[in-house]
Amino acid sequence: MTNLLVRLERASVRFDKLQVVDDVSLDVHRGDIVTIIGPNGAGKTTLIKTVLGLQPLTSGSIHKTPGLQIGYVPQHLQLQTTLPLSVRRFLSLTGASTKECQAALHQTGIPQVFRQSIHHLSGGEMQRLLLARALVRKPDLLVLDEPAQGVDINGQAALYDLIRSFRDQLHCGVIMISHDLHLVMAATDRVICLNQHVCCSGYPEDISHDPAFVETFGRPVAESLAVYQHHHNHHHDLHGDVVDERHSSQHQDACDHHVHS
Repeated sequence: MTNLLVRLERASVRFDKLQVVDDVSLDVHRGDIVTIIGPNGAGKTTLIKTVLGLQPLTSGSIHKTPGLQIGYVPQHLQLQTTLPLSVRRFLSLTGASTKECQAALHQTGIPQVFRQSIHHLSGGEMQRLLLARALVRKPDLLVLDEPAQGVDINGQAALYDLIRSFRDQLHCGVIMISHDLHLVMAATDRVICLNQHVCCSGYPEDISHDPAFVETFGRPVAESLAVYQHHHNHHHDLHGDVVDERHSSQHQDACDHHVHS
């Protein structure tokens, strides 16, 4: 129990007559990466809002370890383009020091944007900035709602690698929502398939063969998920470009990816 960060027990959320989340139980411990997948309208964002304390439960219970620090990366961040806002100012709104803000940008691989306008960032840079903003809180739990949205396929893989590295460095837990099934299967420890209720859950390599998964996502999707060993001697940056080729002989990763065949 000492490593338990969050426990949901029979959690339900209803809006008037609409059942959005129904009887969901979930434990997240330090070191866990739990990915919630499901169709649009399945209640995924509502569920994590209960963890964040933004959405009360209609029934059931939630337990959080005392003093739990949560870092949150939202699905969307709408900013008026007429509002002058630098990356430096945006991060300082967390109350973190300049040194802490710069360190977080270094951790996420975008130290060069510190003095730039937030409106001039690419999709990959923006997602990493939001991740840096979550990291300055030194979180026990990272909550990520579609963290790779707006990032190309190679940039997504790099971002998921980064999330795993932060899990290892901080020994934190991670709850992540994603539709990127082909990459998430390699990026997570546990998958929960949600469609108001928990349809199925388990290890990534098992979940795609579960009948409930096939019923929710369709047989063609489930059958097209295949595991392969991707041996590469290069890195991709947040734009998906190949980098560090000079050191390729010193870097060879073997990482499982699930892709569409």
